[in-house]
Amino acid sequence: MKVKVAILGCSGRMGRNLIQAAHEHESIELVGGSVRESSSFVDFDLGELAGIGAIGLKTSTSLTQLSHADVFIDFTSIETTLENLAWCNEHQKALVIGTTGFSDEQVATIKNAGNTMPVILAPNTSVGVNLMFKLLQITAKAIGDYTDIEIFEAHHRFKKDAPSGTAVKMGQVIADELGRSLNDVAVYGREGITEERKKETIGFATVRAGDIVGEHTAFFADLGERLEITHKASSRMTFALGAMRAAFWLQNADNGFYDMQDVLGLKD
Repeated sequence: MKVKVAILGCSGRMGRNLIQAAHEHESIELVGGSVRESSSFVDFDLGELAGIGAIGLKTSTSLTQLSHADVFIDFTSIETTLENLAWCNEHQKALVIGTTGFSDEQVATIKNAGNTMPVILAPNTSVGVNLMFKLLQITAKAIGDYTDIEIFEAHHRFKKDAPSGTAVKMGQVIADELGRSLNDVAVYGREGITEERKKETIGFATVRAGDIVGEHTAFFADLGERLEITHKASSRMTFALGAMRAAFWLQNADNGFYDMQDVLGLKD
């Protein structure tokens, strides 16, 4: 039996990829997608929106119009996602969140919602990226205590948050494994004459340029050698396909707060 999925904020770059991925997935039934009431794509065919030809589904302007969906997928904005989370919680709907940039307090709100609904928060739904998180955990355990750790990320010019949610998650995975607080050891920029690098710090470097879909590298550097763990995305479709995998997994999940490590069975 197919999982009935609705795409929230479906007119954006990511939303259009999600439409295509859902429509073409053998285990997913796309039942609709939402846009803002002020959008020029109100009452627009989802297939035409995604560039795959008409599929007979029109955009909606409220979640109530999509209440027949089992799982909602949200890659919108922080404020909109939190509003959608509240609606899904009230109506006992499962939600996959791919939005990034949440504060610690907002993440706590999402975690708390997991007490009464199934919700996945994934700063990156790519299967490859989530495998990278596991590799980072293993590497940090083996050599993190004596190497300098730096994280580099690059994205397209339109991305609003920096560093990316994926980069922050990379730092969090490493810091957790090393028993450090990321808030205490993160360095998000260097300029001018700085003091010698502190051993326990985790540095972040950010690039915003052109149409870069997403590149992330973690450096574990010692004197004489350096290990780099890199993931490069060439298409947003990799995130869309990962989101479909998450939605399919979430349909049978109990109430709870999950991430892609749960979906892929990578938790210890």
